Amino acid sequence: MKKFLILTCMIAGLLGMTACSGNKELTEYEQQKLTRARMVAETMYIPAIQDAVSNYGSEYFDNFTASETNYIVYQAYQIDADGYGFKSALGSFEKANAEIGGPGQVVDSTAVIDDDQIIVTVNIQGDIAPAQAEIVVTNDMFYTLESASLNKVSTMSDSMSKAAMNTLLGMGSVFIVLILISLIISCFNVIPKIQNAFAKKEAAEPAATQAGIEKAVAQIAQQEESEEDDLELVAVIAAAIAASEGAASTDGFVVRSIRRRRSF
Repeated sequence: MKKFLILTCMIAGLLGMTACSGNKELTEYEQQKLTRARMVAETMYIPAIQDAVSNYGSEYFDNFTASETNYIVYQAYQIDADGYGFKSALGSFEKANAEIGGPGQVVDSTAVIDDDQIIVTVNIQGDIAPAQAEIVVTNDMFYTLESASLNKVSTMSDSMSKAAMNTLLGMGSVFIVLILISLIISCFNVIPKIQNAFAKKEAAEPAATQAGIEKAVAQIAQQEESEEDDLELVAVIAAAIAASEGAASTDGFVVRSIRRRRSF
């Protein structure tokens, strides 16, 4: 029990030290740096980025290296900025401007120190919706712009619309899947009927074939019987002719054809 209390006290002490370090009071110089960073972000960096978006566009700087972009920005706006950071900032501001309805107006700002950086958060009100800009500068006397971004602030109506859309998509997907499952199940009743139809067709084909064979055999048999009858008739006629001629046999007679005599 004693060890458990000691361990609890140690954890509480560490948490207290962490909280104290997080809430460390800033010196007067650090306060001045934060104030200066906020002023630079509001009056120099954001106007410069918005002006570059309006006059050049984000694609203009794609042809330049980071060093060249830094030089162009310094010559145009007298600010020191990282080339890559400035180019990415143009794309972010350009996209956000279309969503909030223009560059908008600066409302207020806050700044915090994060090791070797100062992060300035600037609230901007656009014609359509509000936005929030994040300006990151170096934590020194030069306040070099390292990166910047502008993002639309989601309002309650936006959140509700997004939630409604997500709900609609989710429920729609569920209903579509249920409909597909019901269609598949309904096909189970049709499949046996199709199988029976094919089975009947397959059974009827051998029967029809057998019937055709039997019919052909019957025709052949009938033809053979007819030929036998003709031969018997020929023999009778030949015998009659031989008798009328006084011949002893029919060896000398050849019957070429038999034709029915017309009656008058």
